[in-house]
Amino acid sequence: MSGFNVLDYFFWLLLIIAFVMEAWALIDSLSVPEGAYSAAGKWRKKMWMIVLIVATVVGGAHAIAPGALGISPIGLLIGILPVAAFIAAAIYLADVRPAVAPYKKKNGRGDRSGPYGPW
Repeated sequence: MSGFNVLDYFFWLLLIIAFVMEAWALIDSLSVPEGAYSAAGKWRKKMWMIVLIVATVVGGAHAIAPGALGISPIGLLIGILPVAAFIAAAIYLADVRPAVAPYKKKNGRGDRSGPYGPW
């Protein structure tokens, strides 16, 4: 790790940012009910959970590897696995998340709507 230069640290930061985005997509998908995906015309929740769990594990492994194993982040970043994991999370956040947003569970803070509108 002591042999890293500025460019290595920059690419390591990109790996960490990609991992955070993959984890965000996974956590967000947990709050969406099962029927929302089919109502929005997307893959089922089970399929998205499998894809996002794999993406998060791959992204986490690649974000930790430079510090734990001393592997060059540039070599890790140009591999197909972290790129595919990032693309899966990006597709969820850019396409699926907005489509299922109307069906998400509300947290109860400030949401005072009844069956016929706000009350």
